[in-house]
Amino acid sequence: MKTSTYWLFVFLFLISPVARAGGDKEVAQISFHLETDASDNPKMIFPHQLMGKQRFFRRMPEISSKDFKAFNPFPSEDQASYGVLIQLKESAGKRFLACTTAGQGKWLVCQAFGRVVDSVIIDQPVNDHVIVVWKGLTLEEIRDLDKVMPRVGEEKKK
Repeated sequence: MKTSTYWLFVFLFLISPVARAGGDKEVAQISFHLETDASDNPKMIFPHQLMGKQRFFRRMPEISSKDFKAFNPFPSEDQASYGVLIQLKESAGKRFLACTTAGQGKWLVCQAFGRVVDSVIIDQPVNDHVIVVWKGLTLEEIRDLDKVMPRVGEEKKK
């Protein structure tokens, strides 16, 4: 392979994710991650400080934005951020029931737009196909959600 062809290939390989980001990028990046053991594969977990203790969570989310059907924002109690009620698609609701049944006593954290914004300890199975993020989202992030997902009771976004 010629040197110029090699560098062209490398350039296209490196730039292709940037080029795709304009069209295929998922604007609403929200995911939910289950607590796991610190002894799990270090490449598959991330640490987060909760209640004064370092805990570890799976990098692979249990539920993510592709699983969302609709949402409804609301002002959080801190009056400085927003929360969202998220309706899950049918299949995701079943997965979330399995996750919350098996994960009782563990923490579930919500990552939104690159940061952990909320957490909850799982105390019972969730069977209503709904997840609530109580705080941590900005008005701009709510607007980003509006671009890709309908509000509860509205028709699906095109």
